[in-house]
Amino acid sequence: MYILSNVFKGGKLMAKKVLVLGATGAMGQYLVPRLADMGYEVDAVSLDDVTVERPNLKYIKANAKDKPTFHQFLSKRYDGIVDFMIYTTNDLSYYLPAALDHTDHYIYLSSYRAYDNKQVPVTESAPLLCDTADDLVLRHSDDYSVFKGRGEHVIRALGKSNWTIIRPAITYSKMRYQLVTLEAPNTVGRAFAGKATVLPVEARDVQGTMSWAGDVAQMIAGLLFNERALCEAFSVCTAEHHPWHEVAEYYEDICGLKTVWVDKEDYLKIISPDKYARWARWQLDYDRLFDRVMDNSKVLEVTGMKQENLMKLYDGLKYEIGRCPRDFQYPVNTAMDAYLESRG
Repeated sequence: MYILSNVFKGGKLMAKKVLVLGATGAMGQYLVPRLADMGYEVDAVSLDDVTVERPNLKYIKANAKDKPTFHQFLSKRYDGIVDFMIYTTNDLSYYLPAALDHTDHYIYLSSYRAYDNKQVPVTESAPLLCDTADDLVLRHSDDYSVFKGRGEHVIRALGKSNWTIIRPAITYSKMRYQLVTLEAPNTVGRAFAGKATVLPVEARDVQGTMSWAGDVAQMIAGLLFNERALCEAFSVCTAEHHPWHEVAEYYEDICGLKTVWVDKEDYLKIISPDKYARWARWQLDYDRLFDRVMDNSKVLEVTGMKQENLMKLYDGLKYEIGRCPRDFQYPVNTAMDAYLESRG
């Protein structure tokens, strides 16, 4: 059952107003126009310059984490807020209560990385790393996987009933082309430059889940103002999964990317040579080396979507890589170049 798409204000039927924070990322670039197509009045906030001529869609260049700016937006009292901002532990107790106090429906971006590796397939009831990680250093850190779970706990502790938590898996889109922990500069960027890329051999047969941003945007749009979504968490992702070596083969077929599988310690030295900067190791060990076989039946049931209608990974990667400008200047990974040269 959906909350009414329009509201009466001053005796007139008005379109609901939606604020999207961090609106030009992988999911936002598909979600914002979809919400406008659904008839909502949408304000899309990001640090990017975007020009769109639509009467019910406004892109606003601003830093939404600047507190006076944040409160200026909240003062407009949007009917719904979809929040793609990154809030670390110190941010959570400030921004989340304020947002929940100033809207009818707040959608909080968590992550499937918040899940511990204690359930396969992974459902929404699976334990979170911030609660059950065997690595106590990780559990007491401010790693992305940890502060996302803490944000969920803060929302639940506030005692409100106007929230929904979403947990996307790896989500690819234009200029967002992931492979294990690598992003576009080390995947498509190296392929276009005629260079190979390095991957950790320990991930070769591990199952990964990558979702097309267009499908994830449809899921989020279907949850917004949906009464069945209130006070619930959803894995917003596909149920399709592949071992990482198959995903690497997709990249090779689509854009010619050659891969070299190496020991993960060599891989980590390339990605993050400072051994005390643990983010790279934690992303690998506590996500990409977990079998991420996702159960998305809950979001499909609530939104009315079907798995067979979601974009297949190969088709989605081919489409999005096809949208990538061939002359885009990606940063050069000199450490990877040197490592491959040293191997001959």
